[in-house]
Amino acid sequence: MKKVVLLRPRGFCAGVVRAIDVVKIALELYGAPIYVRKEIVHNRHVVNELRQAGAIFVEELDEAPPGARVIFSAHGVSPDVRAQARQRQLQVIDATCPLVTKVHLEAGRFARQGFTIVLIGHKDHDEVIGTLGEAPESTVVVSSTADVDRLAPPDPARVCYITQTTLSLDDTRHILKRLRERFPALQGPPVQDICYATENRQLAVKSVAPYCQLLLVVGSQNSSNSKRLVEVSRNSGVPAYLVDDASQVRPGWLEGVEMVAVTAGASAPENLVQDLIGSLRPYGFDQLEEMDFKEEDVRFTLPPQLERAAGRLTTVSPV
Repeated sequence: MKKVVLLRPRGFCAGVVRAIDVVKIALELYGAPIYVRKEIVHNRHVVNELRQAGAIFVEELDEAPPGARVIFSAHGVSPDVRAQARQRQLQVIDATCPLVTKVHLEAGRFARQGFTIVLIGHKDHDEVIGTLGEAPESTVVVSSTADVDRLAPPDPARVCYITQTTLSLDDTRHILKRLRERFPALQGPPVQDICYATENRQLAVKSVAPYCQLLLVVGSQNSSNSKRLVEVSRNSGVPAYLVDDASQVRPGWLEGVEMVAVTAGASAPENLVQDLIGSLRPYGFDQLEEMDFKEEDVRFTLPPQLERAAGRLTTVSPV
């Protein structure tokens, strides 16, 4: 009998739950319109649902009227964006993931200490753009060992690194190895910047790879952590595909497959996962097994103004 192996943990992380809650609670407390700079999280379905509830998504702050209430997305913003918000007298609610804020604080600390900061990440990602803005004159973005080989810091003894929170563990390990070879005095954060959810979902994929012939990842194409899950699976020798929802699954992918593993990126809702599982049953995948890799119980407090107004203490990551 054909089997679906459903990986756990999967889907929403605590930072995503918090960010979505911020928008929903703000709409309940203040009513529409609530403006959100960029996508609150990188998932098309989540953004569309919040848009229907009254959120207005804008690319830049000048698209919101002066004095409007604006939410910063989970990916964080640069100091310049914060300054622009003050100049326009916007009422800001900051939904930046606390783990991203940690990286911003590290960047500021290293810059004040006179380091050249190597930011490992994807230069066009919203998170990296925001982090780079903390110390643009001192920071260089790298995404490969080749980028490391091109580095020419003014003082090779004063080099440090920080990372995007949603990177491939393996790719980052290779880049760090090369950095340490080139700069033996390299310094970094006391605790890795790659977030717990990214790490757990990648390790879960590695753990199931020996047993399945296909991995389906639920997540949007602009979701960095979702794309990394596909890469991890393919690097383990298992074909993998990233799909927004069940409608994107192609029957040809399932030919000759007896066991398919299913997971979801950290910004993908669980209902999309369940819809995907249901869509596989007509192809004979009637048996469902859940594989637990690690329990997650991470909680982040809401921004102070919402926590007080809503009378809520924490948000909790489901699944």
